[in-house]
Amino acid sequence: MIRANASRYPISAQCRIPGVPRSTYYWMTGHPEAERVDPIAGDVHAVRCDGHERCGARKIKAALERRGVTASGRRIVSIMRRRGMTSAYARRRSEPHKTRVDEAWLANILGREFDGYEPRTHLAGGLTCVRVGGKWAYVCPLIDLANRSIAGHSADTGCAADLVMAAFATLDFPLTGVEVFRTDRGSEFDNAKIDGLLDVFDIRRSPSGKGDPYDNAVVESTNRFLKKELIYRNHYTSLEQLRSDLNDYVWWSDNQRLHSTLGYRSPNEFTQQGLAL
Repeated sequence: MIRANASRYPISAQCRIPGVPRSTYYWMTGHPEAERVDPIAGDVHAVRCDGHERCGARKIKAALERRGVTASGRRIVSIMRRRGMTSAYARRRSEPHKTRVDEAWLANILGREFDGYEPRTHLAGGLTCVRVGGKWAYVCPLIDLANRSIAGHSADTGCAADLVMAAFATLDFPLTGVEVFRTDRGSEFDNAKIDGLLDVFDIRRSPSGKGDPYDNAVVESTNRFLKKELIYRNHYTSLEQLRSDLNDYVWWSDNQRLHSTLGYRSPNEFTQQGLAL
């Protein structure tokens, strides 16, 4: 485009519009081979489309290897940059509160040991908020620590115990095999309804340290990806719309999303291959 309009507009002015250095333009005019389309650009685009444009360079690299295409992360990043592709991830940091832990009678059974459990025996839960039609709604995922799948989930306008109970109601396996339920110290988990449910099935609740999200890191990570990959990419006007999108996301996350913790496998693939963390 710049070369085609060189007789009409100054090169420097044209370069400023897309943010291209003049030196890059002059270099490329002397190296026309640099303008060739990367032969794997189509594969990168296809992987991005399959992942609903949520995947970053590392997961694209892993997905390409499954297709028999080998490429470095730098090459993939270059293709993504040229095509304006961005991943849906962001890093956040949090510092735990250095205060005395309340509810001392409830032991932090798991600590930060999230691996090494049999499927459906150790669940972790938490809440995240979503803006729906000008009001706040809440999503409660239940994570199976054995394969990081979203075993159960619910969404509603209230963040009380009923939201957690609704998430348990979506589990497709009996609660008799569940041994430990990891939660934060929110009131939605510390109440008579939840205590009654856990007592009936002899499930121990393992609360995280006060103000310490690292103790519930698996759920915090899931909620972060849920927001970056789904919630922040949409505008919700109804609870029904949120629930529908959430159902689709959970299916995709459990069956197609490549989890780095699982060696870039989906949770269901990880379980079907008989692997363990």
